[in-house]
Amino acid sequence: MQLAFVLYKYFPFGGLQRDFMRIALECQRRGHVIRVYTLIWEGEVPEGFEVLVAPVKALFNHRRNEKLLAWVEADLAKRPVDRVIGFNKMPGLDVYYAADGCFEDKAQNLRNSLYRKWGRYKHFSDYERAVFAPESATEVLMISEVQQPLFVKHYATPAQRFHLLPPGIAPDRRAPANAAEIRAEFRHEFNLQDDDLLLVQIGSGFKTKGLDRSLKAVAALPRELKKRTRLIVIGQDDPKPFLLQIKALGISEQVQILKGRSDIPRFLLGADLLIHPAYNENTGTVLLEALVAGLPVLVTDVCGYAHYIEEADCGRVVPSPFEQQRLNRLLIEMLDDAEQRASWARNGLAFAGVADLYSLPQRAADVILAEKQA
Repeated sequence: MQLAFVLYKYFPFGGLQRDFMRIALECQRRGHVIRVYTLIWEGEVPEGFEVLVAPVKALFNHRRNEKLLAWVEADLAKRPVDRVIGFNKMPGLDVYYAADGCFEDKAQNLRNSLYRKWGRYKHFSDYERAVFAPESATEVLMISEVQQPLFVKHYATPAQRFHLLPPGIAPDRRAPANAAEIRAEFRHEFNLQDDDLLLVQIGSGFKTKGLDRSLKAVAALPRELKKRTRLIVIGQDDPKPFLLQIKALGISEQVQILKGRSDIPRFLLGADLLIHPAYNENTGTVLLEALVAGLPVLVTDVCGYAHYIEEADCGRVVPSPFEQQRLNRLLIEMLDDAEQRASWARNGLAFAGVADLYSLPQRAADVILAEKQA
């Protein structure tokens, strides 16, 4: 079959983007032809992929999205495909991968009523309705079971159109046999002593991921503990406002912000704790990447995958409503207790060996390639 994938932006370090790539490659592996429509493509193009970057510009994102859709529809009219798979909500999809939560629920509960009078709201609301309305035929690949009831609440989407996928953790995130050797080399490279403690926060979108909360927690560490603790932040985002916060908190010696990179497994093996106090997060793939690497996790309960941390008993989950003092206290307790961290690490590795945390690309491909129902 000829498959068309549509996403607004591709770059190698985004969670949505990595899922897209692994699903598309799985479809290609099964013998199907891949065409990609996008506004921005950063990174290498896999062999055999046809990548089309739309020559459209607009002052506002929602207008740019509309121009992209018109451009895609025009090209598809000339060169039809068997399936159209979207990684952002838009009309005309056969399959939608639900990387984002319910826009309408956020608009009604987290925004001022005036927001719903703007053109931006109408655009995203219309595009979401095109996917989830009862009369739509779009099949929905769900990665967060907590979001499905919200879509049903707002759109009455038929249950049979939802397909809940298992996580899709890449096998290279699992701790290898020489994990201890990799850890030692990493810590030597970053000049970490045996009694130094390394926190990592990984993920693009620093504001949503709660980096401000992490910085406050590091600043609140007791003096002696703070002296031997470092935080390395990795992600694609503008670091400037957080560099100002770091300076204001007096923790410039403790914190380093790096751009997205491809050697994340080394950081997961070399660190002592992953901190992820997100404000909201549909899933949180990095939580499971830490789990399968044997790295304890401190995370807020709003993340879709936070329940895995509790089930595996490989860290601590901060309950809602969020309190900074509680995060501060839990961070101190976790950094202070090496024996407990070792126990959490063992629990995570054991869970990684028995739970299905890996088959998302295969299950997604099954739905994409299934015969259409009459």
